[in-house]
Amino acid sequence: MLRARATGSGKGHLSNEMEMSQTQRERLAFLELRAFFTGELRRADLEARFGIKPAAASRDLGLYREVAPDNLDYDTASRCYRPGIAFKPVFEFQHERVLSWLLEGFGDGLDLGLKQAAPCEGPGHLVKPDLEVLGAISRSLCAKKALRISYLSLSSGSKRREIVPVALVDNGLRWHVRAYDRDRKRFSDFVLTRIAKAIELDEAVTDYEMLGADAQWARIVDLELVPHPGIAWPKAVEADYGMQDGVLKIKTRAALAGYVLRRWSIDSSPDHRLDSASHHLWLRNPQTLYGVESAALAPGYLDAATVAGKA
Repeated sequence: MLRARATGSGKGHLSNEMEMSQTQRERLAFLELRAFFTGELRRADLEARFGIKPAAASRDLGLYREVAPDNLDYDTASRCYRPGIAFKPVFEFQHERVLSWLLEGFGDGLDLGLKQAAPCEGPGHLVKPDLEVLGAISRSLCAKKALRISYLSLSSGSKRREIVPVALVDNGLRWHVRAYDRDRKRFSDFVLTRIAKAIELDEAVTDYEMLGADAQWARIVDLELVPHPGIAWPKAVEADYGMQDGVLKIKTRAALAGYVLRRWSIDSSPDHRLDSASHHLWLRNPQTLYGVESAALAPGYLDAATVAGKA
């Protein structure tokens, strides 16, 4: 997941001469990433993650502060460590694994440099968000704080916005942050790579700006996916997706439904009019998308008003 920078000099880097076990290196890596991406670290975090005694956790903290004395500041009021202003990572962060780490859980997946048991490759990602921006966003999520960001929009160009981040989302192609937009007074999605700068605001966040007030996030949508009627051999598609009785039933949040349908090229038109060669699946219950804001992203989807106008 990350590699220590093996340099003999330079503040904030591990030196080749420093003797350290692999397990201790992993604990220090976890310590650094948790502090940087959540904005706080307690000795108990190390104890809980690795099952070590308080004395061992204290030694790890002491060693890390010896290696990088400017990276952590102790917050006496909250009784925890926070990233210092002059924070410089000791370990190299790898974008894909950090994002996966945030999605699937902290502390798992240190890159040990082991040889693969078998060749294994994926499509990779064309977009890589700025990790300083990502760190600011993830810290604000954990602390429930607002951010002032510089955002580059396709429709209005660069503009300063105030947002309250409530969730990080991987739509299969890129990452965005779900947040309350104080300018538009609604919850919206902000693409991470379009955020040029993020500054935490030290002010209260109200209940209507928090995740619990996001109706599109709270609403669960039932999608019924079947082989596209234009497919000559639907059994092949059924096998692809492990369908039961010719249908794949999935649940997703309304805020994410459009992304799911677009990600898998699912024909969401009521009359399955899209080309089956590029749309192997059809949403047989498009009415489930009524009132779903993200449905505009679904291939072929027509809202109720459009359908009525065509009747």
